[in-house]
Amino acid sequence: MSLYGWVILLSFAGPFLLSFDKKVAFFKEWKFVFLATIAVAIPFLVWDEFFTQWGVWGFNPKYLMGIYFGHLPLEEVLFFVVIPYNFIFILKVVEAYFPNRNKKTIAPYFAFVVMISALFWVLLYGSNNYTISASFTSIMLTVIFRKRLWFQDFTWAYLLCLIPFFIVNGVLTGAVTSAPIVWYSGEHIIGWRMITIPFEDLYYNYSLLLPLTGLYFYFKNRKEKLA
Repeated sequence: MSLYGWVILLSFAGPFLLSFDKKVAFFKEWKFVFLATIAVAIPFLVWDEFFTQWGVWGFNPKYLMGIYFGHLPLEEVLFFVVIPYNFIFILKVVEAYFPNRNKKTIAPYFAFVVMISALFWVLLYGSNNYTISASFTSIMLTVIFRKRLWFQDFTWAYLLCLIPFFIVNGVLTGAVTSAPIVWYSGEHIIGWRMITIPFEDLYYNYSLLLPLTGLYFYFKNRKEKLA
Protein backbone atom coordinates (compact mmCIF):
# COMPACT_ATOMS: atom_id res chain seq x y z
CA MET A 1 0.00 0.00 0.00
CA SER A 2 1.13 3.56 -0.65
CA LEU A 3 2.14 5.92 2.14
CA TYR A 4 -0.87 8.13 1.42
CA GLY A 5 -3.04 5.02 1.60
CA TRP A 6 -1.60 4.11 5.00
CA VAL A 7 -2.28 7.63 6.28
CA ILE A 8 -5.92 7.33 5.22
CA LEU A 9 -6.32 3.80 6.61
CA LEU A 10 -4.72 4.53 9.98
CA SER A 11 -6.67 7.76 10.46
CA PHE A 12 -9.89 5.85 9.77
CA ALA A 13 -9.14 2.79 11.95
CA GLY A 14 -9.60 4.43 15.35
CA PRO A 15 -12.94 6.18 14.71
CA PHE A 16 -14.29 3.10 12.92
CA LEU A 17 -13.44 0.71 15.76
CA LEU A 18 -14.78 3.12 18.37
CA SER A 19 -18.00 3.58 16.39
CA PHE A 20 -19.41 0.60 18.29
CA ASP A 21 -18.90 2.20 21.71
CA LYS A 22 -22.25 1.85 23.48
CA LYS A 23 -22.40 5.44 24.65
CA VAL A 24 -21.64 6.93 21.23
CA ALA A 25 -23.24 4.17 19.09
CA PHE A 26 -21.98 5.90 15.98
CA PHE A 27 -22.77 2.93 13.76
CA LYS A 28 -26.44 3.91 14.04
CA GLU A 29 -25.61 7.19 12.26
CA TRP A 30 -23.86 5.69 9.24
CA LYS A 31 -26.74 6.28 6.82
CA PHE A 32 -26.88 10.00 7.54
CA VAL A 33 -23.10 10.32 7.51
CA PHE A 34 -22.91 8.58 4.14
CA LEU A 35 -25.54 10.85 2.56
CA ALA A 36 -23.89 14.00 3.94
CA THR A 37 -20.44 12.82 2.86
CA ILE A 38 -21.48 12.15 -0.72
CA ALA A 39 -23.28 15.50 -0.98
CA VAL A 40 -20.21 17.41 0.23
CA ALA A 41 -17.55 15.27 -1.46
CA ILE A 42 -18.86 15.90 -4.98
CA PRO A 43 -18.30 19.70 -5.10
CA PHE A 44 -15.03 19.40 -3.19
CA LEU A 45 -13.71 16.77 -5.59
CA VAL A 46 -14.61 19.06 -8.49
CA TRP A 47 -12.76 21.88 -6.72
CA ASP A 48 -9.84 19.53 -6.10
CA GLU A 49 -9.74 18.39 -9.73
CA PHE A 50 -9.64 21.90 -11.15
CA PHE A 51 -6.98 23.09 -8.71
CA THR A 52 -4.89 20.04 -9.52
CA GLN A 53 -5.18 20.78 -13.24
CA TRP A 54 -4.25 24.42 -12.65
CA GLY A 55 -1.21 23.51 -10.57
CA VAL A 56 -2.45 25.05 -7.33
CA TRP A 57 -1.52 21.77 -5.66
CA GLY A 58 -0.50 18.31 -6.73
CA PHE A 59 0.50 14.83 -5.59
CA ASN A 60 3.84 13.07 -5.44
CA PRO A 61 3.55 9.76 -7.37
CA LYS A 62 6.26 8.28 -5.16
CA TYR A 63 3.71 7.97 -2.33
CA LEU A 64 0.68 6.87 -4.39
CA MET A 65 -0.73 3.56 -5.66
CA GLY A 66 -1.05 4.94 -9.18
CA ILE A 67 -4.84 4.69 -9.51
CA TYR A 68 -6.39 7.96 -10.69
CA PHE A 69 -9.83 9.44 -11.20
CA GLY A 70 -9.20 12.27 -13.59
CA HIS A 71 -6.14 13.96 -12.10
CA LEU A 72 -6.91 12.84 -8.55
CA PRO A 73 -5.29 9.75 -7.02
CA LEU A 74 -7.53 7.18 -5.36
CA GLU A 75 -6.10 8.13 -1.97
CA GLU A 76 -7.24 11.72 -2.42
CA VAL A 77 -10.76 10.59 -3.27
CA LEU A 78 -10.82 8.43 -0.14
CA PHE A 79 -9.69 11.46 1.87
CA PHE A 80 -13.10 13.02 1.22
CA VAL A 81 -14.81 9.92 2.61
CA VAL A 82 -12.65 9.22 5.64
CA ILE A 83 -12.18 12.76 6.97
CA PRO A 84 -15.94 13.50 7.02
CA TYR A 85 -16.58 10.18 8.76
CA ASN A 86 -13.95 10.93 11.37
CA PHE A 87 -15.26 14.42 11.98
CA ILE A 88 -18.88 13.42 12.55
CA PHE A 89 -17.57 10.73 14.89
CA ILE A 90 -15.79 13.44 16.91
CA LEU A 91 -19.01 15.47 16.91
CA LYS A 92 -20.93 12.52 18.34
CA VAL A 93 -18.25 11.97 20.99
CA VAL A 94 -18.70 15.62 22.03
CA GLU A 95 -22.44 15.09 22.34
CA ALA A 96 -22.09 11.83 24.29
CA TYR A 97 -19.23 12.61 26.66
CA PHE A 98 -19.53 16.35 27.29
CA PRO A 99 -23.10 16.90 28.51
CA ASN A 100 -22.23 20.28 30.10
CA ARG A 101 -20.77 21.75 26.92
CA ASN A 102 -23.58 24.31 26.49
CA LYS A 103 -23.02 26.19 29.76
CA LYS A 104 -20.51 28.61 28.28
CA THR A 105 -20.60 29.01 24.56
CA ILE A 106 -17.69 30.09 22.40
CA ALA A 107 -19.44 29.57 19.09
CA PRO A 108 -20.35 33.26 18.39
CA TYR A 109 -16.78 34.36 19.08
CA PHE A 110 -15.42 31.53 16.97
CA ALA A 111 -17.67 32.48 14.05
CA PHE A 112 -16.62 36.12 14.38
CA VAL A 113 -12.91 35.24 14.32
CA VAL A 114 -13.36 33.00 11.29
CA MET A 115 -15.24 35.62 9.28
CA ILE A 116 -13.03 38.60 10.17
CA SER A 117 -9.77 36.75 9.63
CA ALA A 118 -10.99 35.20 6.38
CA LEU A 119 -12.14 38.61 5.12
CA PHE A 120 -8.71 39.99 5.93
CA TRP A 121 -7.01 37.29 3.82
CA VAL A 122 -9.41 37.88 0.93
CA LEU A 123 -8.65 41.59 0.89
CA LEU A 124 -4.92 41.19 1.38
CA TYR A 125 -4.19 38.12 -0.77
CA GLY A 126 -6.86 38.27 -3.47
CA SER A 127 -4.47 37.05 -6.17
CA ASN A 128 -3.76 33.73 -4.40
CA ASN A 129 -6.21 31.14 -5.70
CA TYR A 130 -6.07 28.87 -2.67
CA THR A 131 -6.11 31.70 -0.14
CA ILE A 132 -9.07 33.52 -1.62
CA SER A 133 -11.15 30.42 -2.41
CA ALA A 134 -10.74 28.83 1.03
CA SER A 135 -11.23 32.13 2.86
CA PHE A 136 -14.23 33.32 0.84
CA THR A 137 -15.94 29.93 1.14
CA SER A 138 -15.42 30.04 4.92
CA ILE A 139 -17.09 33.44 5.13
CA MET A 140 -20.12 32.42 3.08
CA LEU A 141 -20.66 29.15 4.93
CA THR A 142 -20.31 30.82 8.34
CA VAL A 143 -22.94 33.40 7.40
CA ILE A 144 -25.29 30.58 6.38
CA PHE A 145 -24.77 28.22 9.31
CA ARG A 146 -23.55 30.21 12.32
CA LYS A 147 -26.99 30.57 13.92
CA ARG A 148 -27.95 26.92 13.66
CA LEU A 149 -28.46 25.13 16.97
CA TRP A 150 -25.75 22.60 16.16
CA PHE A 151 -23.09 25.21 15.36
CA GLN A 152 -21.88 25.24 18.96
CA ASP A 153 -21.22 21.51 18.94
CA PHE A 154 -19.59 21.93 15.55
CA THR A 155 -17.26 24.54 17.07
CA TRP A 156 -16.12 22.21 19.84
CA ALA A 157 -15.72 19.31 17.41
CA TYR A 158 -13.72 21.43 14.98
CA LEU A 159 -11.36 22.60 17.71
CA LEU A 160 -10.89 19.02 18.89
CA CYS A 161 -10.28 17.78 15.37
CA LEU A 162 -7.31 20.13 15.06
CA ILE A 163 -5.28 17.51 16.93
CA PRO A 164 -5.65 14.79 14.25
CA PHE A 165 -5.66 17.53 11.61
CA PHE A 166 -2.09 18.54 12.45
CA ILE A 167 -0.97 14.91 12.49
CA VAL A 168 -2.58 13.85 9.20
CA ASN A 169 -1.96 17.05 7.27
CA GLY A 170 1.53 17.26 8.68
CA VAL A 171 2.37 13.84 7.26
CA LEU A 172 0.74 14.70 3.93
CA THR A 173 2.67 17.95 3.56
CA GLY A 174 6.09 16.53 4.29
CA ALA A 175 6.65 16.72 8.05
CA VAL A 176 8.07 13.19 8.17
CA THR A 177 9.10 12.55 4.57
CA SER A 178 11.87 13.84 2.33
CA ALA A 179 9.26 15.30 -0.03
CA PRO A 180 5.58 16.12 0.56
CA ILE A 181 2.85 13.69 -0.47
CA VAL A 182 0.70 16.71 -1.33
CA TRP A 183 2.53 19.82 -2.53
CA TYR A 184 1.29 23.40 -2.93
CA SER A 185 2.32 26.07 -5.40
CA GLY A 186 3.89 29.05 -3.68
CA GLU A 187 2.05 31.35 -6.09
CA HIS A 188 -1.36 30.47 -4.66
CA ILE A 189 -0.78 30.50 -0.88
CA ILE A 190 0.27 33.12 1.66
CA GLY A 191 3.35 31.11 2.46
CA TRP A 192 2.79 30.73 6.19
CA ARG A 193 3.32 27.15 7.30
CA MET A 194 2.21 25.43 10.48
CA ILE A 195 5.27 23.18 10.54
CA THR A 196 4.71 22.06 6.92
CA ILE A 197 0.95 22.69 6.63
CA PRO A 198 -0.20 25.71 4.59
CA PHE A 199 -2.15 28.17 6.73
CA GLU A 200 -5.04 28.02 4.26
CA ASP A 201 -5.72 24.39 5.16
CA LEU A 202 -7.44 25.57 8.34
CA TYR A 203 -10.07 27.37 6.28
CA TYR A 204 -10.28 24.65 3.64
CA ASN A 205 -11.03 21.96 6.21
CA TYR A 206 -13.47 24.27 7.98
CA SER A 207 -15.25 24.79 4.65
CA LEU A 208 -15.45 21.03 4.14
CA LEU A 209 -16.68 20.14 7.61
CA LEU A 210 -19.24 22.91 8.18
CA PRO A 211 -21.66 22.01 5.34
CA LEU A 212 -21.01 18.34 6.09
CA THR A 213 -22.36 18.89 9.60
CA GLY A 214 -25.33 20.84 8.31
CA LEU A 215 -26.26 18.11 5.85
CA TYR A 216 -25.76 15.40 8.46
CA PHE A 217 -28.28 17.06 10.79
CA TYR A 218 -30.61 17.79 7.87
CA PHE A 219 -30.79 14.13 6.84
CA LYS A 220 -31.03 12.94 10.44
CA ASN A 221 -33.78 15.38 11.43
CA ARG A 222 -35.69 14.66 8.25
CA LYS A 223 -35.67 10.95 9.04
CA GLU A 224 -36.82 11.57 12.62
CA LYS A 225 -39.71 13.77 11.44
CA LEU A 226 -40.86 11.08 9.03
CA ALA A 227 -40.65 8.35 11.66
